[in-house]
Amino acid sequence: MNLYAESSAVLAWLLDEPTAVAIRRLLRAADVVVASDLTLIECDRVLLRAVALGELTESEATDSRAHLAAAAAHWHVLRIAGEVVDRARRPFPGDPVRTLDAIHLASLLVARSAVAGLRLLSLDERVRQAAKGLGIAVEPT
Repeated sequence: MNLYAESSAVLAWLLDEPTAVAIRRLLRAADVVVASDLTLIECDRVLLRAVALGELTESEATDSRAHLAAAAAHWHVLRIAGEVVDRARRPFPGDPVRTLDAIHLASLLVARSAVAGLRLLSLDERVRQAAKGLGIAVEPT
């Protein structure tokens, strides 16, 4: 199975939310994991915000960053380049789609052109529905 790892799923894993075990299992079982620069940026920003608001200690955030870096070292990280930007500016099924979600969906489509059978790993229902409208399978099922 090949997966595009969207931020909501990666954050659920990093923050040990109730779905973390299922997300971790899917990531480990994947043959190929693709993520956008945006996934890494959003995860880092959430960790910084959680420390600033006292929801995580700096030590906990550092541990989470280390887990993310270790995992991402084995992922294919897609840059937010012209092709992604151009696609994100066009309509998606289920519009209106939020800007960052459009970047994820565009990244997924660009990656899908290079990675056969790429599925979306996301917990965000709006992103999942838009992906389904594009004919892309979603995880967790």
